[in-house]
Order: sequence, then C-alpha cells, then structure tokens
Amino acid sequence: MDLVLARYLCLSSILVFSLLSISLPQTRAEVITLTAETFTDKVKEKDTVWFVKFCVPWCKHCKNSGTLWEDFGKEMEGEDEIEIGEVDCGLQKEVCSKADIHSYPTFKVFYDGEESAKFKGKRDVESLKNFVLEEAEKLAAKQLARE
Repeated sequence: MDLVLARYLCLSSILVFSLLSISLPQTRAEVITLTAETFTDKVKEKDTVWFVKFCVPWCKHCKNSGTLWEDFGKEMEGEDEIEIGEVDCGLQKEVCSKADIHSYPTFKVFYDGEESAKFKGKRDVESLKNFVLEEAEKLAAKQLARE
C-alpha cells in the first residue's frame, strides 16, 4: 500500500509542477522599456552602449517583426556594457522627437548620451548582434584613444 501511495504522490507532484510551469508567464528578455522619465539618464550611463528600437503599435513593419527584439534581447543577455531598450513612440512622442525618429521601426545606438549609429541592415537576430558588437568595439576603441 505504501508503494502505491508513494507512486501516486510522485505522479501528482509531477503533474502539479507541469501545470504550474504552463500557467506561469514566461520571463521577458532583457529589453528595457524607456520613457521620457528614463531615456536620457539611461543612454548617458557611463561605459554603457544602448541599442534602442523606436516603434509604434500601429506600424505594420513593427508588428511584422514579431518577437525579433525580444529574441535579440535574449541573445544579448550577459553582454557586458551593452543594454537593449525600446521606446513606444505612440506614448513617448517627446523622446522620439528628440531622437529624430521619422520612420518605424528605427534602431539606434547611443553612447554617453549621444547617438553614435543607426542600424540599416537585415532585420534578424544575428545581424543585429553583429552590428551592435561592432559598434561597441568601435566606441571602446575611441574611448581608449581619448585616455
């Protein structure tokens, strides 16, 4: 009888944990939502490269990109001194105006509070990653040359 009860408890535990894992929300990639209150301070962070996507909810190109930015954020987790951000230009018009955003989506690199590059390449995770890593390397080299 004890063996049957032990098996039942074991199977019940597995079922409960399986159901919990299905119902728990998936953790979002490390993509930081930037607002008028946070944008300037974040992109001015010392020794930090920010790669920011500017979009609006009604843009078909933004919608068609699906989970690209989140997938890219996951890919970039663990990269020191590179942060991935996004700005909803429908809500944060002031930020997008100051960043000179006229089309969506727009992807820009910021360093030390200034725009340093605009991404115009293929929109896939590998291209985005290669671009921001190359830009970060260029910025680091410039910083070393100044010192």
